[in-house]
Amino acid sequence: MDLDPSTLPNDIAALKAIILGDRARRSDTEAYIAHLKLQIEKLKRALYGPKAERTARLLDQMELELEDLETTATEDELRAEQVAAKAKTTTVAGFTRKRPSRQPFPEHLPRERVVLPGPTQCACCGGSRLAKLGETVTETLESIPRQYKVIQHVREKFTCRDCEKISQEPAPFHTIPRAFAGPGLLAMIAYDKFGQHQPLNRQSERFALEGIHLSVSTLADLIGATCVALEPVFKHIETMVFAGARLHGDDTTVPVMARGQTDTARVWAYVRDDRPFGGSGSPCAVFYYSRDRAGVHPQTHLAGYRGIFQADAYGGYNKLYELNRSPGPIIEAACWSHARRKFFELADIAQNAKRKAQGKTPAFVAPMALAAVQRIDALFEIERAINGQSPAERLAVRQQLGAPLVAELEIWMRAERAKLSRHNDVAKAIDYMLNRWSSFARFLIDGRICLSNNAAERALRTLALGRKSWLFAGSDRGGQRAAMLYSLITTAKMNNVDPQAWLADILARIASHPVASIEKLMPWNWTPQSRALAA
Repeated sequence: MDLDPSTLPNDIAALKAIILGDRARRSDTEAYIAHLKLQIEKLKRALYGPKAERTARLLDQMELELEDLETTATEDELRAEQVAAKAKTTTVAGFTRKRPSRQPFPEHLPRERVVLPGPTQCACCGGSRLAKLGETVTETLESIPRQYKVIQHVREKFTCRDCEKISQEPAPFHTIPRAFAGPGLLAMIAYDKFGQHQPLNRQSERFALEGIHLSVSTLADLIGATCVALEPVFKHIETMVFAGARLHGDDTTVPVMARGQTDTARVWAYVRDDRPFGGSGSPCAVFYYSRDRAGVHPQTHLAGYRGIFQADAYGGYNKLYELNRSPGPIIEAACWSHARRKFFELADIAQNAKRKAQGKTPAFVAPMALAAVQRIDALFEIERAINGQSPAERLAVRQQLGAPLVAELEIWMRAERAKLSRHNDVAKAIDYMLNRWSSFARFLIDGRICLSNNAAERALRTLALGRKSWLFAGSDRGGQRAAMLYSLITTAKMNNVDPQAWLADILARIASHPVASIEKLMPWNWTPQSRALAA
């Protein structure tokens, strides 16, 4: 801001107001520039697709930076207004940051009307003959702290004057026998632990601050009883997952407590998601825990399955693809995202630029790896256009547009591989694909197959995000309980259902719900009990 020294006031408070106003304008400008940069990156991603594996991570980082800048800008703006008001000066020009338009609050939220008393006389002439013209409503979203209540089930006793027998209504069904916790409290504890990654010791501290003393051992007892109550739901989801004609599979590490140290265990995810090819099956996921990564675990999980299996090239899956396997062979469909990642790591230009800016020696960027990434990206671009269409429609487009690109890619890879040593990193990435080429090209003959295994990786994100919060699983049994509840929470999210509300509702119903009708409680068929009664 250009200032004329002759126009500056001599009052110290007024000078402070000018300085703070200039700081507020700079903060607003920086926040607005960051907002525009973020919008540009999002538009680039929408227009050209993700050009790099780390594009989403870059957008997340930019959003965090924008959040900090906007917070600083608002703080500086309010402080400048306060100082200007105290100084009673008008020398500071106001600057209003362009903020996004506020969307109306959801209609289902309850409204509380606070009616301010109207004037009793005219502010202009002082007259008392006033008539109501209308009203102006300003809505403010408010938060109410968690509320608790004790429900007393009163069963009156009656005695018969004729036979002197006592009559009384039977006790209502409880989610947990002889337990003091209601279904809403059980669902909140379970979802906070496995959905929001809040360990039980932190939850116990939070309850204590709210005046309710629940020890960690008590909360652990409730979690164990909740798992027992929800086991029929988990078993039904498990059945639905393995009834699909196509599955996604993946695994991730889980630290587990051991004697004097922590061991690295595994959680296996199997996902059924027929939405990419317009299938009628509901999306669902199931998780399993194991102490190690031995191949016997996925072979046990998939012992009764036959169909298409999309996964990485883990050697433990090989026995599943044998032709003489009972009840039948599993058809392997390789993941192009895994293959692309091996080339991308050798052609990460952005990472090299970062290393150069930090003064580190940049790694070698392989032109051959960059060319492979660009060829594979062309296939993903075709897949985005046919996502959600029927298998026949997807197959027709793939045969017309994708098959020539795949044929050219194979010819190019075999020609370039002949020029490379077997110890070359690019050669290893090429061999990864050529050794499994029939599995990679299988999507050209079956419209149900996806190009990537990202569905399983998205399911495992629920667990990966919480690993740093809970550090490790307490035991093998704890890992098994976590896998079960991750299955329920992830399935609810895949069906756009609030996991905590769903868990609370089915915990309230499941004790008296017939096992034969368990399908009605599944997330894809679920209707809240209050809404069902209203209907």
